[in-house]
Amino acid sequence: MFIVLCLINIAVISVAVLIHHETLFTLAKFVPRLAKPRHRVLVALTGVLLAHAVEVWIFSLAYFLLSADGSFGALTGNFSGTLLDSAYFSFTVYTSLGFGDIVPVGDLRFLCGLESLIGLVMIAWSASFMYLEMQKNWTDIK
Repeated sequence: MFIVLCLINIAVISVAVLIHHETLFTLAKFVPRLAKPRHRVLVALTGVLLAHAVEVWIFSLAYFLLSADGSFGALTGNFSGTLLDSAYFSFTVYTSLGFGDIVPVGDLRFLCGLESLIGLVMIAWSASFMYLEMQKNWTDIK
């Protein structure tokens, strides 16, 4: 069971990182084509936020399926077993906010720790990307 859990964790993390990489890569190619510098920053920020949301939903689906299976642990507390509750939990973990009203038990805790780490890295990566975009494009604003 441990190997299956590791493979699931690796797959979820790989998909999240790939989504983020491809989003930033695509934005870096597309954004400079926009005519107005302020539109470049706005489109870049929107794209980055959408990437984060998709990544959170990938983790949400993993929590939903793993907790429904039951053999990998569960989400307890104020959790009704819905995908929306899994998404709420994932958003709090990804952003390292962690309200604590939903708590993982069992092996599912490992994915939660990994999501916090991935969220931190992806947010930092996005901040770096946005800093560079703003530095390139906001100097042109008149």
